Amino acid sequence: MLSPAEQWFEKRGWEPFEFQREVWRAYLAGHSGLIHSATGTGKTLAAWFGPVLESLNGEQPDGIQVLWITPLRALAADTAASLQMPLAEMGVPWTVELRTGDTSAAVKARQKKKLPAALVTTPESLTLMLSYEGWRETFSSLKCIVVDEWHELMSTKRGVQTELALARLRTASPQTRIWGVSATLGNLPNALSTLLGVDSHASRSGVMIQGDVVKEIIVDSLLPEYVDRFSWAGHVGKQMVPAVVDAIAEGGTCLVFTNVRSQAEIWYQAILELKPEWSETVALHHGSLDRAVRDEVERGLKEGLLRAVVCTSSLDLGVDFTPVDRVIQLGSPKGVARLLQRAGRSGHRPGAPSRITCVPTHALELVDIAAARAAAQRGEIESREGVERPLDVLVQHAVTCALGDGFEYHELLNEVRTTQAYKDLSAEEWDWTLDFVTRGGESLKAYEDFRRVVLLDGRYTVESKQIARRHRMSIGTILSDAAVVVQYLKGGRLGTVEESFIARLKPGDKFLFAGKPLAFVRMRDMTAWVRRASNSQGAIPRWMGGRLPLSTELSASIRRTLSSARDGKLISEEMVAMAPLLEVQNRWSAIPHEDELLIERVKTREGFHLFLYPFEGRLVHEGLAAVLAYRMSRLRPITFSMAYNDYGIELLSVEPAPLEEAIDAGLLSPQNVGTDILDSLNSIELSRRQFREIARISGLIFEGYPGMRKTARQIQGSSGLFYDVFRRYEPDNLLIRQATREVLDRQLEQTRLSQALERLSFSRLLFTYPERPTPLAFPILVDRLRDQVSSEALPDRIAKMSLRLETEADKR
Repeated sequence: MLSPAEQWFEKRGWEPFEFQREVWRAYLAGHSGLIHSATGTGKTLAAWFGPVLESLNGEQPDGIQVLWITPLRALAADTAASLQMPLAEMGVPWTVELRTGDTSAAVKARQKKKLPAALVTTPESLTLMLSYEGWRETFSSLKCIVVDEWHELMSTKRGVQTELALARLRTASPQTRIWGVSATLGNLPNALSTLLGVDSHASRSGVMIQGDVVKEIIVDSLLPEYVDRFSWAGHVGKQMVPAVVDAIAEGGTCLVFTNVRSQAEIWYQAILELKPEWSETVALHHGSLDRAVRDEVERGLKEGLLRAVVCTSSLDLGVDFTPVDRVIQLGSPKGVARLLQRAGRSGHRPGAPSRITCVPTHALELVDIAAARAAAQRGEIESREGVERPLDVLVQHAVTCALGDGFEYHELLNEVRTTQAYKDLSAEEWDWTLDFVTRGGESLKAYEDFRRVVLLDGRYTVESKQIARRHRMSIGTILSDAAVVVQYLKGGRLGTVEESFIARLKPGDKFLFAGKPLAFVRMRDMTAWVRRASNSQGAIPRWMGGRLPLSTELSASIRRTLSSARDGKLISEEMVAMAPLLEVQNRWSAIPHEDELLIERVKTREGFHLFLYPFEGRLVHEGLAAVLAYRMSRLRPITFSMAYNDYGIELLSVEPAPLEEAIDAGLLSPQNVGTDILDSLNSIELSRRQFREIARISGLIFEGYPGMRKTARQIQGSSGLFYDVFRRYEPDNLLIRQATREVLDRQLEQTRLSQALERLSFSRLLFTYPERPTPLAFPILVDRLRDQVSSEALPDRIAKMSLRLETEADKR
């Protein structure tokens, strides 16, 4: 006899996958676990029908039964609708409601009295609920917790915040089953243990269920008609616009992904310049746009009204846009998981193929595309590692718990140690944390504002209503530059941009935003007032976005792909298109094997250039360039100009670098790399800037009440003052140590840098002495020129350089 779930599937002409049935059986047997399957294979229904089936097998208890945690507020409404859909047909009298920052005060007040059977929420809103008295009784009926898109949460401080919240809920209801939903993740055992905690009922009953659903993923590319042998970042982009327009015109709905918001604005404008008649059917979507604008675009996608949407990672996750037939990726995917995640946005239903078409914006990205496809076929997916013992998050959590009924010393310590993040938390660190929230630590003990928690009769609580209010308004770990509203002088609101961007504008300056050319008028009360500009000439989208780092797995695949090319094996159409560039690279210098480090020494009118090609990604190369320059300067006084991209680094000096001597002295040794990084950079300033995040999360800084928010400059100034006080009067302050560690791990990727140096120390060094910059060197050289001031327009200067090199390459 078919189960109610199978009957529901049958009515729709569907057949449950075996992994879905396996999840239902495991849930009903009392297990927790992690569901890992490709995007669009039915993971949501796998996680949801377990508790639904359980409810049909017994009485309908009162109170909340299922808590569904989603990483994005924007996903909550769609998730709730998906969960609500089968309930009536299956005879389950449950209500599904939302609890996010967008939920009205009236609904929150009603939920405070009685929660629905199923609640869809975010980590921040859940933590806020745990800060109120009576939370244990509120969640005492909880049967199941589902954490959606776990791969997106677990490697961040939001993931740690989620771990701590799960530990609280396990305390209130030890038998609660916890299930994670994940796709495109490499280190599954670690993901499972991080989700379920250490030595808990959930961890002891934890199972891993992987969907073996065959999901066809098609990865192809649009090739430029002509591949310049001397290309640079972004230079191929414009010539690819007609090809992208033709791909969109093939039919169906298309998502056009970019890696940063500014690129989305540029490509949206470029598409409409070529096809102005598409203005009503092509839309723009990124995180800076107003929520109402994004909602309208998402509705257009679901209803099949839009031909294409140019977007960023704002549409990477979760929302089920079944009308999407094709995905286009502009530029390098930067990672295998990102490629597969975005591919899964098309054909987002069981049995349907997913297709992603990659478009290079410079010639070397053809290698990225070929390497990403090959890595995906080999199943080489990036791992996500959890964050280890962030004390700023623990400080915030301690105050939250003190608000929510209070806690005792050993009670909360034991609970916190059940999380993967804090399983090795020492008694000294815990004592420091409690001292920090009760006294402000050694440096701040004289200031009453930092005595947030009081110890009464062995129990830590919060007495001040003002402290309680400020803390609840500050819960969370998502930080960004202060948001400034962009609004027409006469008209509506367009969205928000970073204050640091607006601060650089003068009245009359043009910029692109929300797909429109705008002229800046004035800034007042955290609002940038603008008017519509007559044209976009001179307008550039300059707000923050950052360049995504190349992943470890894609870096390794790039080295392998180039190694095959060195052996004459052009394994894809992208590498065949690269043949003219590779031929010149090999003729003037070399193409390295994957066990070689190519080092080029070139002399020009600028000086002596040293190019090295580890192919480890921009962030690793930034730290590596600083370390190598520092280590050579210790042997002989020498000054370097540095440049780097995803493929290599350039060290430029007015005299030859002592390279051979430095190699003999351990230039590529991984030993003492952390110390050398800190000595080679302005580490104090880097740590001071990183401390702003830590100060905000730990509650040292209050960003202000609504309508009275502090500016980014005020916040940075306040956090810098705390940093300087701690360094001077309390150098062993654990938050200061954390800031240094986060600079090394997050900004400079010290772990990857050490691993890269370990690999390079065993690589064969391949020295070449080209007479001029090679195709691999040219884009790095261009990146350095972008930071220099020239009386000649930079594009014209680069074009002349490229033309000279192309002419030389034609000579045999």
